[in-house]
Amino acid sequence: MALTAETESRLYRSLRVASGAAAHLVALGFPAAVAVLARPGSSLFSWHPLLMALAFSFLMTEALLIFSPETSLLRSFSRKIRVRAHWALQLLALLCALLGLGIITYNKHLNGKGHFVTWHGLTGLLAVLYAGGQCAGGVLLLYPKLMKSWTLAKLKLYHATSGLVGYLLGCASLMLGMCSLWFTTTVTGASWYLAMLCPLVTSLVIMNQVSNAYLYRKRSQH
Repeated sequence: MALTAETESRLYRSLRVASGAAAHLVALGFPAAVAVLARPGSSLFSWHPLLMALAFSFLMTEALLIFSPETSLLRSFSRKIRVRAHWALQLLALLCALLGLGIITYNKHLNGKGHFVTWHGLTGLLAVLYAGGQCAGGVLLLYPKLMKSWTLAKLKLYHATSGLVGYLLGCASLMLGMCSLWFTTTVTGASWYLAMLCPLVTSLVIMNQVSNAYLYRKRSQH
């Protein structure tokens, strides 16, 4: 029996709500698990995985989910408040990422190891630099008159698309970090595969959110 358009719409919305809820749980649960594994304070290095997990798994995910019409924790608030919360979370994410990058760089210096010689290191560096550029680019949305040749709608679309690329870079860095010797000697078997799924789940949810926002803008133009 074929589903009606209304039933399909409800089913689709329910799936979006469920996937968003899963993303919230993963965004918080993954850094919590990393904190248990790393035991922050036990060594200088121990702060690096925790800070990066907080930056790219928790803070950045929540900063993007804040605009989800179904699963935003602030959906009852005005857009102005959600934009401010987005800014605050993104700046905190950038701060954690910069601190995590600084810690691992200094730790490698103390131990006489090479800097950014692995795919994880290179991707992590690129993700942090990209996050900094993305935050700077967000200023254009606050002052759209600086870009007179572009409409505010275009700036929002480019910012969202660029932000998705930066978020995926951050998730890729996390996944490559889970291939490191430190992580693979601590987490093995099914637990390792479950951990790898965490950034993948949030990435899929965020990609779906951005693509839906893009389609909505395209439809509103016709």
